[in-house]
Amino acid sequence: MADDLITMDDLTNEEIEALLNDAEKLLPVAKGDVYLPLLQGKLLGNMFFEPSTRTRMSFETAMKRLGGNVVNLGALASSSVTKGETLFDTMKMVDGYCDVAVLRHPRQGAAQYAADACEIPIMNGGDGAGHHPTQTMLDLFTIRQAHGRLDLNVVMVGDLRYGRTVHSLSHALSRFGANLTFIAPSSLSMPEEIIEDLQKSGANITVSEDLLSNLPTADVIYMTRIQKERFPDEDEYLKVAGIYKLSRSNLKDVKETMIIMHPLPRIDEIHPNVDNTPHARYFDQAFNGVVARMALLCRVFGVSVPKEVGK
Repeated sequence: MADDLITMDDLTNEEIEALLNDAEKLLPVAKGDVYLPLLQGKLLGNMFFEPSTRTRMSFETAMKRLGGNVVNLGALASSSVTKGETLFDTMKMVDGYCDVAVLRHPRQGAAQYAADACEIPIMNGGDGAGHHPTQTMLDLFTIRQAHGRLDLNVVMVGDLRYGRTVHSLSHALSRFGANLTFIAPSSLSMPEEIIEDLQKSGANITVSEDLLSNLPTADVIYMTRIQKERFPDEDEYLKVAGIYKLSRSNLKDVKETMIIMHPLPRIDEIHPNVDNTPHARYFDQAFNGVVARMALLCRVFGVSVPKEVGK
């Protein structure tokens, strides 16, 4: 079996490209048009210590579409976590029950901690404001699906300080030659250590607080919500809530092929009148979580995806 997936550094560029190719082949399986039980008899543990809709459900869908099965931690109130059980002890228990586990946890670094405790592979489903590599894989797939390549002008907007999706995605895109523009209020700017790491690797980075002036040159606009749950002080949250909003009226001068992405849930940063424009890709992006995670699960178990699925 493959190793843990904690950050995008756990995958080489060649592995990323192979996973994207596998995800493409698995599209008919994700849609339910083809049954391909590559993971029959395998068991995934969904360990979510934070709320989740898309990550949890897409992992469960991915595993079941491939013939495997899933056990869920369930509501924290009904688990031994409420009795004071440590993360180490909880994950050691899962280690004996499952063949692979996905961990979502509010504490940055929790996924690596769990990986150190377990023999089974651990996949990071988001660790606080740290990393979210499986989200990055579906984001890369969505971008390549739309543009056929990754060396594009990508504008990331909103909560770049606490947003683990943009932390992981910026690292991955920089490895494929993308030009990155970070748009955020100063209090939510991309952490300096991440910018320094990106610049050391030769990334072309622009930092701004102005969204509208950067729309015409963008190939991808990656919107994010302001994450209220990450703020220790609600007054600080209220100062920046709703600071960036996209509506149809903002899209008059954008490239015809520009796409708008969002890891969801959205609050008010994308108006519903954008949903039926050709630029909106956030719901396709959410569906792509199934195919990307199917490809990752096949990798974990060392299972090859057939060259021609369903033929």
